[in-house]
Amino acid sequence: MASPRSVHDEYEHGCGISADPGTVRYPAPSGHLAARVPVAALATGSVGALTSAVNRLLASRRRTPHTWQLDPERIAASFTADRLMRIGREPVSGFAPMSGFFAAADGWVRTHANYPHHRMRLLTALDLPDDADPGTLSARIGELLASDVENLCAEAGAVAARVRTEQEWAAHAQAVAAAAGPLVTMAPTGEFSGPALSGADPVHPLAGLRVLDLTRVLAGPVAARALALLGAQVLRVDPPQLHEIDWQHRDTGQGKRSTLLDLTTADDLGTMRSLVATADVIVTGYRPGSLDRFELTRDTPGIVRASVSAWGDRGPWSERRGFDSIVQAASGIALIEGGDHPGTLPAQALDHASGYLLAAGIVDAVTQRGHDGRGRDVSVSLARTAHTLLTLPGRVAAPPEPLTPGPATTVTHGAVTTARPALPGYAEYPFPAHDWGADAPHWV
Repeated sequence: MASPRSVHDEYEHGCGISADPGTVRYPAPSGHLAARVPVAALATGSVGALTSAVNRLLASRRRTPHTWQLDPERIAASFTADRLMRIGREPVSGFAPMSGFFAAADGWVRTHANYPHHRMRLLTALDLPDDADPGTLSARIGELLASDVENLCAEAGAVAARVRTEQEWAAHAQAVAAAAGPLVTMAPTGEFSGPALSGADPVHPLAGLRVLDLTRVLAGPVAARALALLGAQVLRVDPPQLHEIDWQHRDTGQGKRSTLLDLTTADDLGTMRSLVATADVIVTGYRPGSLDRFELTRDTPGIVRASVSAWGDRGPWSERRGFDSIVQAASGIALIEGGDHPGTLPAQALDHASGYLLAAGIVDAVTQRGHDGRGRDVSVSLARTAHTLLTLPGRVAAPPEPLTPGPATTVTHGAVTTARPALPGYAEYPFPAHDWGADAPHWV
């Protein structure tokens, strides 16, 4: 059976961290994230990595580290928040009709078209009309080789992947590149000129930390939400021209303020650069290099720059778009979890685990900056997290149906019911998600 601690240890070894003050108590397996691959170990280990990072921060400030008793049901609830969420007592839809598995002429592909612009790119890539329906899409994919669908979509900026076996993926150049690095990369940068944090509140040890959240979908927003839980002031910034999925924002936007800035305009770019100049941390979740043209952190060498990507920043797919479901399909996870038809994990576990691992890296970067005065670059990729999941021991041939977390793992504010935080000791996030884009672009 895989140990959650092994993920925790892999994180600490990769980041060059050996000290582990305080105690993290790992639970016995609960069955809430049952799967053929050890999803529960990945989930609990990633949350454990964050709690240990918090303990190191507290110890660095001569505060008593916490004893954390991790709760598998709470962790599972956080990881499966899309299934527990209710808006007006109604469940939410996790995937759009054109997102899913489709049979190609020689296998399967997985598409992702939850956002309108990705749907349009998918139709353009496959030479389909704008009003095509899922049946038309299925018929078109059935005429093509899975690899051709994958390549056509990549060229058009659409999101799709051929469903591969684990062995096929292991031999792929992108898998080799993703597996070569540590689970979380961390490298020192320039000197930090901002004020030191006092850390007076052990429950909110990140109080006073200013975090810019330039991420979308799940992994990056989960990381920034965890920082907000720990007391950081988090301002999420989105471009006004891109659609946002409301339920995802209601879940991952908790504890944050939300604003809109169009970086292609001089005024908004100037506002963003002012925000960056006074931030401690900037978290990005766009493709590697896609924001470089704005030179946001050029004059802030001591900032903690954290990033999450689908495939990593090296290899032939480093500039491709991707999501948790796409990485599951490409890496062999979908075939491991499926049978005649590809399957899925019981949660978007690559996203959530990567989010908690990135948050752990950010907390450790803040701690180390307190020692040496230097900023850090911190990064994770879904493909690297998938590699960890695939190499953990503890697979089972016939797992039971995953248990559904109980009502005590959720909290309701108004019309919105969401999962409680994964970290023990926190009943809920500091405040419910603000309406998307409702806040002014400045620090409070």
